[in-house]
Amino acid sequence: MPELPDVTVYVEALAERIAGHKLLRVLIRGPFLLRSVAPPVSAVEGKTVREVRRVGKRVAIGFEDDLWLVLHLMIAGRLHWRDSVPKLSARGPLAAFEFDNGSLTLTEAGTQHRAALHVVNGDAGLWSLDAGGIDVLEATLAEFAAVLQSANHTLKRALTDPRMFSGIGNAYSDEILHRGMLSPVALTQKLPPESAERLYHATREILVEWTARLREQARGAFPEKVTAFREGMAVHGRYGKDCPRCGTRIQRIRYAANETNYCPACQTGGKLLADRALSRLLREDWPRTLEELEALKRR
Repeated sequence: MPELPDVTVYVEALAERIAGHKLLRVLIRGPFLLRSVAPPVSAVEGKTVREVRRVGKRVAIGFEDDLWLVLHLMIAGRLHWRDSVPKLSARGPLAAFEFDNGSLTLTEAGTQHRAALHVVNGDAGLWSLDAGGIDVLEATLAEFAAVLQSANHTLKRALTDPRMFSGIGNAYSDEILHRGMLSPVALTQKLPPESAERLYHATREILVEWTARLREQARGAFPEKVTAFREGMAVHGRYGKDCPRCGTRIQRIRYAANETNYCPACQTGGKLLADRALSRLLREDWPRTLEELEALKRR
C-alpha cells in the first residue's frame, strides 16, 4: 500500500501537472470504485484544480467551489499520468480523469477491487474520511508520546493504526522499528520514555529519508514504480536475508494477512517471535484484514 512517502510524492507530482487546470470529464469502469453518492462525481467535471493534498494515505484533489475528489489506493491501486485518455476496457484502468492538459488514470492489480473514490464537500467532507491520526512530522515528542500511550497496543499495531498516526503502514513501520531497535510486539504502555523518544526520532527519520529518496528516484517524472518493497530497505520484504546493521538473518511474524519483518539481534534481544502466546497477542491486537485496519475511525 502506498504510504506517507509514496503518497507525498504522488501529491507533489500531481500538483505540478494539474494545479490550475480544468478537469474535463471522469470515466469510471465499474460501480465498485465510487464509494460516495452526493455530490455526484459529475460535480467536479468542468472545475479547475485549486490544490492537491495528502489525507492520511489518500490523495485529495481540491477543485473550485470547495469540492474534493479523494482517492484511496489501498494495496494494489496505482496512479499514472498520460498525455491522452486511454480506452477503459475490461483489463484497462479502473478510472480516467481527463484534464485539459493530460489524463490521470487509476489502475489496480488483482481482482479484489479495494481502491476507493469519494467526492466530498469542503474540509468537513475530508475530515469525515480521515481517521484522525497525528502527522508525526508535525508533532512534538510530547504529542507523539501521548498518542502512543493512549491505548495499550503492540508497537507494530500502534504505528499502523490510522486513528493514532497518519500515513504509516506495514512497510515503513517495519523500517521504523528496525531503525529504533524496538520489538514490533513491545506494548506501548510499557515502553520506557527513552524508548518512546527513540521511536519518535526513528519515525521522523524514516519518513523524511524515504520521501527524499522517492523524489530523487522520480527525478521530476511522474512516479510509476510505487511498491512496498524497495531496494535499500533494511528489513521489510527481506525475510531470510542479512540485517544490514548486524548481519543476523531477518525473521518474520505472520498472522492472517499481516506480515512483519524484524531483526532478532537488533530488536528482540535475539528472541524469535513465534510462540503461542505471541499468536494470541496478535489475534487480540491486530485486525485480521487490511480493510478492517483502514476502516478504523476516531473514537
